Order: sequence, then structure tokens, then C-alpha cells
Amino acid sequence: MKNTLLAAALVGAASLAGAAGFTLTSPDIKANALMDKKFEANVFGCTGENKSPALKWSDAPKDTKSYAVTVYDPDAPTGSGWWHWSVINIPASVTELRANAGAAGGALLPAGAKHVRTDYGTAAWGGVCPPEGDKPHRYIFTVYALKIDKLDIPADATAALAGFMINANQIGKATFTAKYGKPKGK
Repeated sequence: MKNTLLAAALVGAASLAGAAGFTLTSPDIKANALMDKKFEANVFGCTGENKSPALKWSDAPKDTKSYAVTVYDPDAPTGSGWWHWSVINIPASVTELRANAGAAGGALLPAGAKHVRTDYGTAAWGGVCPPEGDKPHRYIFTVYALKIDKLDIPADATAALAGFMINANQIGKATFTAKYGKPKGK
């Protein structure tokens, strides 16, 4: 049993080691910086444009068959964080999502890709919207390289179910974090 677990761990480590150069960037958002208001939601008292940022990735593992992208706020006062965006079934030939690819309906997504329902209850980009007066929340942008062509999940799947399937099939990931806050009274 120990040898089997060790072998599995070494294979997993080797797979992720192949992703060492895998990077994710955005021409719209700088890592560890504050995000622009245009990425803010337009619900729950937030008054932003609800636009998703452009994202670009490079140097994925050679065995990548598809990608998934997620945006997660671990600081949301829910006890479980908040999923703002989840896109699956991005073809392996695609290395970017253009600005506002998160628009409802998926028309701006690459062919074959699809949105997964977020914690807003919609299958689209759900903009940032931390409570007024909270310290700036962290938004973790992640692209996952997957070992399968397509995640076969129900059309009404939650972001948590998609996350489970993404993690079960990932061979590498690249991530960056940005921040956003709303001062009290703004």
C-alpha cells in the first residue's frame, strides 16, 4: 500500500513538474494589484460593468487536451468563498479568453467552450462585489490544463461540481491573484 501511494505521488509530482513553466497573465489586470471597477458586478448594490478580463496562458504541459478557467474569491463572507467564473471545455489549441468572454450566452467564448453556473446562479462571468468596508478581497484566477478533451457534466452543474471534475483531471495549472474592495460609503 505504501509503495502504491508513493508511486502515485511521484507520478503526480512528475506530471505537475512538467507544468513548471505554465503561466497565466492578463493584459487587463496586474497580479497582486487592485482591479478596475469595470470588472465589478452590477447587482447587490455593486454598480460596475460586469465585464470579464482578457486572459492569456502559455507553456502548458505537452499532454494537454483541454483547459478550464476559474475565478474564486476565498474572502467572501459565506463560509465557503464565492465562485465568480468557471469555463470548461476550452480546446487545447486555444491560449486565451478575450475581454468580456464571460458575457451571458457564451457567444464570445472559443468554439466548444462553455460556462458553468457560478455562485450568482448564472452561467456567465459574475463580477467582483465584496461588501462595502471589507478589506480588499482576493480573486484567484486559474487556468487548468486537463488530460481529457471534455468534461461531461450536467448543464446545471454547480461550480463546486465543475471544480471537482477539473481537479480530478488536471495535469497542471497556472494562477495569479488580484484584489478588489469597496470603501464604506462609496
